[in-house]
Amino acid sequence: MADTALVLGAGGVTGTAWETGILHGLAKAGVDLSTADLIVGSSAGAIVGAQLASGLVPVGELYEQQLADPESEKSPAGRLGPVAILRYARAVMSSRTPEEYGRRLGTLARDSRPAGTPAERRAMIAGRLPSPEWPGRHLLVTAVDATTGALHTFDRTGAVLLTDAVTASCAVPAVWPVVTAGGRSWIDGGVHSPANAQLAAGYRRVVVIAPTAGGSRVVAAPRAQAADLEAAGARVEVITPDAGTRKAIGRNSLDPARRAAAARAGLAQSAAHTEAVAAVWNA
Repeated sequence: MADTALVLGAGGVTGTAWETGILHGLAKAGVDLSTADLIVGSSAGAIVGAQLASGLVPVGELYEQQLADPESEKSPAGRLGPVAILRYARAVMSSRTPEEYGRRLGTLARDSRPAGTPAERRAMIAGRLPSPEWPGRHLLVTAVDATTGALHTFDRTGAVLLTDAVTASCAVPAVWPVVTAGGRSWIDGGVHSPANAQLAAGYRRVVVIAPTAGGSRVVAAPRAQAADLEAAGARVEVITPDAGTRKAIGRNSLDPARRAAAARAGLAQSAAHTEAVAAVWNA
């Protein structure tokens, strides 16, 4: 088996902040997950994964960036309206597989009027990445094909630029525009599952940091995917939001006003996981 894998899950603006807080706290305690042989990033995790894999900005500085005043951002805040939430629920109830669910949300995304233009959204994502170049470290960025509903991974061996891959991974249906890249249309990688931890199959030691802990009848929860990895022989530690983090995030994970609180909650929560993560990572 290969060695270490870090899986960073989906969870909106607050998920990005919380993951960064967790990583910063673990690093301060001597557990540096940026050394992972594989980093898997979905949606919020794609941003954090690209930042971490670049090696250009220390995780402590990434954490400080999450504490910045959200009023300085020019991009609109995202929100799933009640009609979109209802259509998400209907898509779950009427789907039998993650791919069918992805197709239904792809249709929803194409039929919606998202916030901002594709160019504006891409520019915002580009501003969060330390470099537009794919890092040398093995990074997988997930997205879902808006037509077929299939999960896809982008990496440095493909023709799609890093900025386009991360923007695709963050394209929440009915909130942000569908992304066109590599001749296909893409929506959020978290549509397939909140963590996509199955992509770490074959690695001996895996840490999953998942802002979204739950699943559904067609979407696998992070802990269910972790159990499958453990059954195959891996040592796995899963971190999901505790009560303090859930309170800090509130009801809208896409709200930049909640970002700083989510980052601080992640930093505070990290202490409860340091020993267990170290036991996996340093085994």
